[in-house]
Amino acid sequence: MKRNWELDELIEHFTILPNEMRLIENKTGETRIGFAVLLKFFQNEARFPIHKYEVPKAVIAYIAKQIFSEPGLYAQYDWSGRMIKYHRTEIREFYGFREDTLEDVQELTEWLCQNVLYHDQDFEHLKANVYRQFRELKIVPPSPDRIERLIRSAIHTYEETFFQATYQLLPSQTSAKLDSLIDSISYLEADEEEPTPDSYDQITFNELKSDPGRASVDTVLKELSKLRTIRNLELPYNLFKDIPPKILKKYRQRVSTEDLRELRRHPDPIRYTLLSAFFWLRSMEITDNLVDLLVQIIHRIGVRAEKKIEKEILNDLKKVSNKYGILFNLAQAAIDYPEGIIKEVLYPVVSEQTLKDLIKEFKHTGLAYREKIHTVIRASYGSHYRRVVPDILRILDFKSNNDVHRPLILALELIKKYADTGVHYFPLTDNIPIEGVIRSNYRDIIIEKDEKGKERINRINYEISALQMLRDKLRCKEIWVSGANRYRNPDEDLPTDFEERREENYKALNQPLDADTFISELKQEMIQGLEKLNAGMPKNPKVRITEKNNGWISVSPLEPQAEPLNLSRIKTEILRRWSMTSLMDILKETDLRVAFTEQFKSVANREILDRETLQKRLILSLYGLGTNTGLKRVTAGDHGESYKDLLYVRRKFIHKENLRNAIAEVVNAIFKIKLQGI
Repeated sequence: MKRNWELDELIEHFTILPNEMRLIENKTGETRIGFAVLLKFFQNEARFPIHKYEVPKAVIAYIAKQIFSEPGLYAQYDWSGRMIKYHRTEIREFYGFREDTLEDVQELTEWLCQNVLYHDQDFEHLKANVYRQFRELKIVPPSPDRIERLIRSAIHTYEETFFQATYQLLPSQTSAKLDSLIDSISYLEADEEEPTPDSYDQITFNELKSDPGRASVDTVLKELSKLRTIRNLELPYNLFKDIPPKILKKYRQRVSTEDLRELRRHPDPIRYTLLSAFFWLRSMEITDNLVDLLVQIIHRIGVRAEKKIEKEILNDLKKVSNKYGILFNLAQAAIDYPEGIIKEVLYPVVSEQTLKDLIKEFKHTGLAYREKIHTVIRASYGSHYRRVVPDILRILDFKSNNDVHRPLILALELIKKYADTGVHYFPLTDNIPIEGVIRSNYRDIIIEKDEKGKERINRINYEISALQMLRDKLRCKEIWVSGANRYRNPDEDLPTDFEERREENYKALNQPLDADTFISELKQEMIQGLEKLNAGMPKNPKVRITEKNNGWISVSPLEPQAEPLNLSRIKTEILRRWSMTSLMDILKETDLRVAFTEQFKSVANREILDRETLQKRLILSLYGLGTNTGLKRVTAGDHGESYKDLLYVRRKFIHKENLRNAIAEVVNAIFKIKLQGI
């Protein structure tokens, strides 16, 4: 039960009703308040308190006030005698509950396996589901230890079934390829073996587990090699079709923390399922990585070209002011002296250098500027990045749910078709998509004309334009990639029954069914927001609109608040008491108060270490990692823990999700102290 209750919550959940008061009236002293607390606790939690002080003081005080009793009498209530057993029986019968049996536990285990574990295996979530199911069945749940054993038994049963089912779905050739891959990697990573020239092209297990580095040709080639290695395993496309990725992620993390020796010791169903889940998810992750690398490369080529041209412009360009006045003077001189010589008539009005500067400025703007940038992009793409783009396009399957973007898909097919040829221009016989592939302001650069005046399309320029358009469409999910996760089909983000329950879903989202209504409401909200900003800004003395760049908004910094009266005294007292408190002590004290190390769960199928030992090793490991001291250097201290022990904890317990949960625990504890409202 939560510890902090507001008054309105106490009134809603712990107000004693007349029929409940009749049960309490014939009791006195500590028996009266003890029974009343048990009654209301059971009504809210559908279970009895584990220990006497599980009930918050605020709840005890509120109940005592209603039955005209003293809250202090609750401490005298006998928690282990015959009276409390009689009270529990009376409360169970009043609410229509019964005690649990072995059959109930077995049925709950089967219910978890069939309805919950296939989509959620978080222990705390499972515990909440079990208590909720007991409540619906009107059964008093067993002790927390038995609940924990029930859940672990259900997880074990589910996993055995899952491993066996996956093993049966795997074709024999896939199993053989998995074994062959692990054997070759194991041979490659063996310490006693010297690497042969052929082994340098093979991928190690650590490389298969690792993320890509910065975008480069070598990085792309390495990711392509990883994806080909995984696809060569020929995992069935529907192997984990109905299993949520977050469940598979658990097994992927388990494989990531085990070395090859541990993996090879598992029974066949477990080993093949773990490896299949790992490679299934890694295939999706590497596909996402390749798309990211393609997007980054396209972006980098454009940005570098713009920076290079802008640098040239800054070094070369002198901006000419008063261009309209110069144009007027030139026009006036030309009309006044139509037969005159340019050198004698125009140069006295506008100097030769000014005219040269005007020409330079024109060349560095508009179409000329775009041509310069495109020339640099073409040079960078054609000489370096172009050799990996066809391989990316071949291995990734780009798709779209919108026919408007069909021309871009056809353009990518055209690029793949001519990837291995040496032609400079696409043959006129091919159907070359233009609309939706080439931007209108680059049309004159990409579509050239030959000596006879016939239009022709430069192949490299066309590829660059198509890839730039592909980048834009990938980022807004108009184009998606088969087999990816983040770049997957956007229709998969919706519930499978979204269309059938469209009206209900939109009602839950509090959105109108009509698109025009949604747009008009959104416009109205934006108009109201802008009107509010426009009305309030002139009245705000801290905000002003400058004349810079058509009206920049300048916000004055807030004046510093006065230091609280006793803050300096508190600082002095803290310094006096704890002048040399180490970071390790702060970390340990935080865990003793918040118990954030409880959030670090093992990715293995069971935990052997007792929690006290694990707590110590977690704090030492977190300190070594967080301060960049390193685990080896931490073990040099007088802690009694070896490097091997800390390394084991690092591999099995410390990963992204656990760290996020631990951080949330600490942050919530800080908010609770700082802001009672939160």
